[in-house]
Amino acid sequence: MYLVKDKISLITGASRGIGRAIALKLAENGSHIAFTYLSSEQKAKNLEEEIKKLGVKVKAYKCDASNFDDCTQLIDSIIKDFERIDVLVNNAGITRDNLLLRMSEEDWDKVITTNLKSTFSTVKAASKYFMKQRSGSIVNISSIIGIKGNGGQANYAASKAGVIGFSKSVAIELGPRGIRCNVIAPGWIETDMTNALPDKYKDEIIKYIPLRRVGKPKEIAECALFLASNLSQYITGQVIKVDGGILT
Repeated sequence: MYLVKDKISLITGASRGIGRAIALKLAENGSHIAFTYLSSEQKAKNLEEEIKKLGVKVKAYKCDASNFDDCTQLIDSIIKDFERIDVLVNNAGITRDNLLLRMSEEDWDKVITTNLKSTFSTVKAASKYFMKQRSGSIVNISSIIGIKGNGGQANYAASKAGVIGFSKSVAIELGPRGIRCNVIAPGWIETDMTNALPDKYKDEIIKYIPLRRVGKPKEIAECALFLASNLSQYITGQVIKVDGGILT
């Protein structure tokens, strides 16, 4: 059964990691895919080729998620190329970690703009089309750090907490038009960044995870598929932690 057959899905920041896994999972389930990248052009091309083999339409768009005009033009381009949009997954994000006393204003602004403002920008631009259709599913990727905070990540925590508050407000505003907005808060997920950490550090983290392992990008993708599909028609304004139980 194809859970999102013939839907048009946009995934931001999809050239690698969690975004890539989400794009592939939605494509495997019948969705046509639009996705963005910023600098990883070859990885974007590789993903395009992989998705084409699944028999759905796909197009990569170079887009600076931190730029409001870029995001607006992106949505307009997708409507022109695909004629509609059904699913929006905001995954683009960065980190610029440092202790508060050492954190520069530039690092604060860059993280807030890329992680939080980009979510506002794409949702605002897509909403007018969702409202005309009286349907749509928005899935915003936050983090458990946005729920519990973390030393050395004040900017990242603030941006991801902002995504949660923003999403709950959007769910209330757009719900009467049949538009859903939910949040996934990943925990410790296996990515290029986490793979580069020393095993000793990873082993220490795993001690605090009830399932005693890190998560995989495909496990975030499976949750995104559920929220994008009609299986979650009566779910909106929710934050789903996919964290192996670390915040239980």
